[in-house]
Amino acid sequence: YRALGTKPSWIEGLVHAILHTSQVNVIAVDWVYGSTGAYPSAVENVTQLALSISQFISKLLALGVSGTSIHIIGVSLGAHVGGLVGHFHGGQLGRITGLDPAGPKYTRVSPEERLDPGDALFVEAIHTDADNFGIRIPVGHIDYYINGGKDQPGCPRFISAGYKYLICDHMRAVHLYVSALKHSCPMVAFPCASHQDFLNGRCLDCVDPFLFSCPRIGLLQQAGIYMRNLPKEVKVYLMTSPSAPFCVHHSLVEFHLQKKRNIVTSIEITFCSNSTKDTAKITIPKHHVIGKRLLAHRVPFCQINSVTLKYLPKNQFWRKDESSIVGKFCAALLPLDSNRTMSCLPWNLTLPGNTDISYKLPTACA
Repeated sequence: YRALGTKPSWIEGLVHAILHTSQVNVIAVDWVYGSTGAYPSAVENVTQLALSISQFISKLLALGVSGTSIHIIGVSLGAHVGGLVGHFHGGQLGRITGLDPAGPKYTRVSPEERLDPGDALFVEAIHTDADNFGIRIPVGHIDYYINGGKDQPGCPRFISAGYKYLICDHMRAVHLYVSALKHSCPMVAFPCASHQDFLNGRCLDCVDPFLFSCPRIGLLQQAGIYMRNLPKEVKVYLMTSPSAPFCVHHSLVEFHLQKKRNIVTSIEITFCSNSTKDTAKITIPKHHVIGKRLLAHRVPFCQINSVTLKYLPKNQFWRKDESSIVGKFCAALLPLDSNRTMSCLPWNLTLPGNTDISYKLPTACA
């Protein structure tokens, strides 16, 4: 959808990234005039555009092009255009990628009227603006919810930023996809019941439902999932950095208190490399001894030189918190399965309140 009728600035970058990655032919569909003006009018034009593209694809198929080799990439409304094209071809085209499929006018319609898993042999969607212009519901075999699917890091949070405030989250899906094609850092995601469960370290591998292989944004066949019978509408989660190339590595960090406390315990964990510092906060509920959290770091785990821990006492005017805590720190890179275990510092740590305490990590790249 182009409110002002301008050419999308990302078209050439996406085309070049695809051509750089694969030996393919790329056909870009120009429907700027059909998607300009009032949004309901653009929605009305979706079916006609899908019919035109479908007729063109039928000609390609008649010339001997394999339907399974056709990959449709659609942005916003274009994702649903791609879904209709796939529907018109009986769901037998190879692949559809929806980059933040549009939400308004599509969240409550039937699957036949929007992108859905039946539209191609493999359907994936990347969600970055599910609380505004993007769709909330899963629409593919695999649905990537980036940073929970909304409020992307690096995007403005105040309306004073103007147009960028409106479109930054929505367009982040495009920039993420281009970055995934251009850079070698793998954007790997993990299946989970919710974003909060993911952040809290409850979804550490891809055994269920993907049999150990984790989906990856990009052009790998079936996103790197090696299964004949794909599950449908699987929500997968990953975090990103605020700016390109966006890719991060996910590690589970844990702190084990030496004894239970009758107050919530908060500990700030920072991974430090030669060039980066990345932080997460562990919260241990009262009367518990273990707290865990995912920490997104921009360099590989083996390049992390040290970890800095800071205990954050909760001093209140009627009660003063303990001045220090004692416990053990552990960490592990995801996916954490039977082939990989947690690595712990070999001694108990004493953390004074509001004080950075750093320790060397025994990691090294092979």
